[in-house]
Amino acid sequence: MTYFPEEVVEHIFDFLGSHGDRNNVSTVCKAWYRIERLSRRRVFIGNCYSVRPERMAERFPRLRSLFVKGKHHFADFNLVPPGWGGYAHLWIETVARECPCLEELQLKRMVVTDDNLELLARSFPNLKALVLISCEGFSTDGLAAIATHCRVLRELDLQENEVEDRGSQWLSCFPDSCTSLVSLNFACLKGEVNAGALERLVARCPNLKSLRLNRTVSMETLAKVLARAPQLVDLGTGSLMLTDRRSESYHKIFDIFHKCKSLRSMSGFWNAAPRCLLALYQVCLNLTSLNLSYAPSIQGSDLIKLVRQCTKLQKLWILDSIGDKGLAVVASTCKDLQELRVFPTDLSGTGNADVTEDGLVSISSGCKKLNSVLYFCHQMTNAALITIAKNCPHFTRFRLCILDPRKPDPSTNEPLDEGFGAIVQSCKNLRRLSLSGLLTDKVFLYIGMYAARLEMLSLAFAGESDKAMVYVLNGCKNLRKLEIMDSPFGDAALLEDVGKYETMRSLWMSSCDVTLAGCKVLAAKMPRLNVEIMNQKDEMDENLTDTQKVEKLYVYRTVAGPRNDAPDFVWTL
Repeated sequence: MTYFPEEVVEHIFDFLGSHGDRNNVSTVCKAWYRIERLSRRRVFIGNCYSVRPERMAERFPRLRSLFVKGKHHFADFNLVPPGWGGYAHLWIETVARECPCLEELQLKRMVVTDDNLELLARSFPNLKALVLISCEGFSTDGLAAIATHCRVLRELDLQENEVEDRGSQWLSCFPDSCTSLVSLNFACLKGEVNAGALERLVARCPNLKSLRLNRTVSMETLAKVLARAPQLVDLGTGSLMLTDRRSESYHKIFDIFHKCKSLRSMSGFWNAAPRCLLALYQVCLNLTSLNLSYAPSIQGSDLIKLVRQCTKLQKLWILDSIGDKGLAVVASTCKDLQELRVFPTDLSGTGNADVTEDGLVSISSGCKKLNSVLYFCHQMTNAALITIAKNCPHFTRFRLCILDPRKPDPSTNEPLDEGFGAIVQSCKNLRRLSLSGLLTDKVFLYIGMYAARLEMLSLAFAGESDKAMVYVLNGCKNLRKLEIMDSPFGDAALLEDVGKYETMRSLWMSSCDVTLAGCKVLAAKMPRLNVEIMNQKDEMDENLTDTQKVEKLYVYRTVAGPRNDAPDFVWTL
């Protein structure tokens, strides 16, 4: 295609949807590199330390959308020490200075301050979308700055963030001229919001399609908001707490939901009263997505009654209080289900003993389109896993979390090797796999042999020797992320094929048998990798010996070199 004009080649590049494809075409020749560089509008940075922000801005001067990830996702489980890093200020300062066309910014697991948000808001008054996922360090003052200055904002999406509440007036900062909102999500906020400001904002945004409210929004306010926005497609309810069943708002909610004919997705349901759930039956028939993972107050029997009304569901997130019988109802009702997540009601791990392998077998038998599962349960058997693999060979994601992570097959007392072996052998398109239960080296041999397209593997308390990890590294050619916890893998496994790590995004090992000496060898052989070790703060001193085991090891590829913001308890070798 070198004989095509550059304008034609650029138009062809527009049809390349994935970042990987764009990266590949940029390596063909200098002309394509230049065209791809100047035509790239969307940039994804999977690790904020893999490249310097100024280098990214120089490479893609016309970018309009930027997505940057910070901390490892184990930060969600408190496995990344506080203060590790992932600071957003350099990225925001760089785009403010070098990327005048920026319209969308997404940050995930990063430390974002109010000053960062103030700078972002003042630098980009035409910002259209801000998405913050699992971020920390900012308050409602920062949100007020965004609301005040970003006058054409279409999307403000706050997911699972730690936000300091400094008052309920940030919604009032949206100017009266702001009519552009299409999506607003502040479900993660803990403080009160100004109900009047919310109602007025919703009323003047006729194109609002997605609205997710936090738990402080009362049923009375919800009724007023829905009356202003019957066009909503996605709704995150407030508390749905019933104070008086004779109240006017209780009767209004029935009438208003009857008018919400566009609703396709619902979440929230904090403190939902059973009688209030009856109002939702009117919209259930059209729902394709239902998230009940934040509704511990809803009893299993009420969950079952609600799900019975949702015959078109494609995505269901629910708590294990629904039980195996409830999952059997889901299987018989939701024939189009594609994604299921079942979370533990009790986060301490004791949970609901009614959720076992039987529930997932029922789902796999009734929901033939199922391709993604995250399932917390108390036990699993090889027979069940083999049945599930036969019923649903289209899995792309299979994540099983047995609350006792070393538990064997309860019916045979055998490891779960054969069951997971059936999963990886039958599910040819498997991209993400999380293992749990008693597992030997044999299951890793199966993974290396059959999981040809696997991109992410997460495991804990698994394997018997270094061979297990070697099987995976040698066999899974498309592996991008490997996460290992509490497993007997040491230096021999770590150093078996060090070149493999340059084809991956990251390796995480915690509570394994890797030593400081092994980490030093890896760092010496692979200078283009950042090899970070994290031990307890009082252990990170000059007396740390080469034979001492490393508490946490984080390896990732980078063109930026060692980072300069690492705290004292993080060593980059």
